[in-house]
Amino acid sequence: MLKLIKNFTKKEWSLVLVSLILIISQVWLDLKMPDYMSEITKLVQSEGSKMSDILLNGGYMLLCAFGSLISAIFVGYLISHLSSSFSMKLRKKLFSKVEDLSTHEVKQFKTDSLITRTTNDITQVEMLIGMGLQLLIKAPITAIWAITKILHKSWQWSAVTAVAVVILLSVIGCLMLIVMPKFKIVQKLIDNINGVIRENLTGIRVVRAFNAEKYQENKFEVVNNKLTNQQLFNQRAFGVLSPIMYLVMNSLTLVIYFIGAFLIKDALMVNKIALFGDMVVFSSYAMQVIMAFLMLAMIFMMIPRSQVSAKRINEVLETEITVKEGTFAGETEEKGTVEFKNVSFKYPDAEEYLLKNISFKANQGETVAFIGSTGSGKSTLINLVPRFYDVTEGEVLIDGINVKEYKQEYLYNKLGYVPQKAVIFDGSVSFNVGYGNSCKEITEDTIKKAINIAQGTEFVEKMDAQYETHLASGGTNISGGQKQRISIARAIARDPEIYIFDDSFSALDYKTDAVLRKELKKYTKNATSLIVAQRIGTIMNADKILVLDNGKCVGIGTHKELLKNCKIYQQIALSQVSKEELENGSK
Repeated sequence: MLKLIKNFTKKEWSLVLVSLILIISQVWLDLKMPDYMSEITKLVQSEGSKMSDILLNGGYMLLCAFGSLISAIFVGYLISHLSSSFSMKLRKKLFSKVEDLSTHEVKQFKTDSLITRTTNDITQVEMLIGMGLQLLIKAPITAIWAITKILHKSWQWSAVTAVAVVILLSVIGCLMLIVMPKFKIVQKLIDNINGVIRENLTGIRVVRAFNAEKYQENKFEVVNNKLTNQQLFNQRAFGVLSPIMYLVMNSLTLVIYFIGAFLIKDALMVNKIALFGDMVVFSSYAMQVIMAFLMLAMIFMMIPRSQVSAKRINEVLETEITVKEGTFAGETEEKGTVEFKNVSFKYPDAEEYLLKNISFKANQGETVAFIGSTGSGKSTLINLVPRFYDVTEGEVLIDGINVKEYKQEYLYNKLGYVPQKAVIFDGSVSFNVGYGNSCKEITEDTIKKAINIAQGTEFVEKMDAQYETHLASGGTNISGGQKQRISIARAIARDPEIYIFDDSFSALDYKTDAVLRKELKKYTKNATSLIVAQRIGTIMNADKILVLDNGKCVGIGTHKELLKNCKIYQQIALSQVSKEELENGSK
């Protein structure tokens, strides 16, 4: 928690300072009221006292109460502003950090956990700052100030108050030891609930198609019950605190008056009135001391969970970025070239290499395709180009420069990336196609042209609002083929040097696939294309085809060449197309 508070700006520290001054003023006013009460008690008991004196002291008490109220209102406003602005800044910082994490680092935290850390965990920190900060400042000041005012009154009363404080501190300490570890479990259980809900919403069609609603409900009920039971345990543990606090407070008042009765009884007549006034004042101050520790108890109820949340937030913020940005953003002699030099790759936590000694070069205007069985490393290979992962050994060069040396924005402006799973954002068709920042202006005409090349004009113009039709997040209101065409159009609109298609034609029918590739070839004749595909028909006309098997390149050449000298390519081809069609296609 302290690590997060260190991020306070000068403005935020100034708000804390102003709040501190106001809280000290509020405590002073609160502790001044018993003095006036004592004076009123003495005036009432003394003969010849004037009503005007009693009313004057009563007026001072009202002014103190009003001043305390105004201070409390201003402190509440300032602290609320502080907590809201800090949580906004922290949420933005955490979101930006997550965007900088590599694919491997995101998988380490898990998406569900990152969502919880960005929402629920930050809310817990905000609550501690909003409610706990003023209590954390006010409670010790009140306790210390009140104790200094009552120490000289009577050692008997002071001793009783000290015993009450020790009892309260012991109870709070025990609760902290019991509950603190449980809050770590609570946050993990919230992660699990997020995971189940996210899984259910993502796969809602499959759930319904297989009549698995009951199964999903039971799955949710299990994690929900675990969270509920854990929360019930925590709340019951803290529930013990309230009755103990009130029992101690009321018992302390009773004991103070009980001791006071004996002290007044044994005192001389002259001292009885003074003792009675002291007893009333001491009782008020003792309640202030207990209330101060009651406020501390409230803080201790919030601190454990906030501490766990702060630690989880810091885990993300302090994660070392493995894919570090370079500095190069200048002109290059080569344009549109992609070269792999003896590239090998394995995941950071894996023992075996996924890719082994891959070497090839794609020149400007060439189309290089990758094919192989499932798990052969095709998608992993092209994901090394935009640095979703960094190579373990070897080099990946773009325009003759190692990708690690590029500034990421400059690198991405050279690329048009179409992922294996088409991603649609919440917004219009035009918004999705013109998405992101590019070094080139993306106009309305550019968007329409890109959609036309991607063979999407027909279905887009049939929509109610055409190019301004709203698409739901994930593209749930359009088909898989339509999603892929919009995703392809997004890459085309950027007009990059290098296109990366990661099995991006799989949802298209053969006719649309063929027409799209024909139009795309015309438009991208001066650009380099890297294509991962499962269909032979998609890559038959590629300038170069790499055949991957278990992470190794077992064949490289044109379609015709590979049919002659690569058995694995022959097997893949014959599993999809007849021998006669292959022979005709290779002519």
